[in-house]
Amino acid sequence: MENDQSLFANQAIKTNIARWYAIQVASSCEKKVKATLEQRAITLGVSDRIIEIEIPQTPAVKLKKDGSRQTTEEKVFPGYVLVRMVLDEDTMMAVRSTPNVINFVGAEDRRATGKARGHIKPRPLSRQEVNRIFKRAAEKKTVVKLDVEEGDQIVVTAGPFKDFQGEVIEVSGERNKLKALLSIFGRETPVELEFSQITKQN
Repeated sequence: MENDQSLFANQAIKTNIARWYAIQVASSCEKKVKATLEQRAITLGVSDRIIEIEIPQTPAVKLKKDGSRQTTEEKVFPGYVLVRMVLDEDTMMAVRSTPNVINFVGAEDRRATGKARGHIKPRPLSRQEVNRIFKRAAEKKTVVKLDVEEGDQIVVTAGPFKDFQGEVIEVSGERNKLKALLSIFGRETPVELEFSQITKQN
């Protein structure tokens, strides 16, 4: 009984000092790293110190070239996995030796000579950073991704120019907008549109 109480007390202390760390991983390997690290944490006996592994995501709608829409998930930080863990030699080794893990995000410890590259010292995320990241994922603001390029023909599906047709002359993916030439009163007129307002013609 006493041993059980000691174990629970020890567990509570470990949970209290667990911090979130950002782990850089190989491109498009976030889910693979998460699954592998979860399994390795159990195998290596550090699952009580590697507590959570998250890939913050937000909903997205991809407009395909054929005009259809595909619901998907967009990673908030592609190339990174967040791990809440108690940092010690064992947990660091478990993370660093997981396939497709590049390194922790942190500060580089320069060696005494100042010439050779040193090791990366993991830097825990601040409470503000953690709150901002998970708030962004929790907002579930749909990101619209469009598979169109300059020269494509589109039809406007919503807004004041609904049913107008035109040609894409500029795509601004980061703003979820494009500019298209629409024939308005017999004149080709450039109009800025949201991705969600158009569909691509076959």
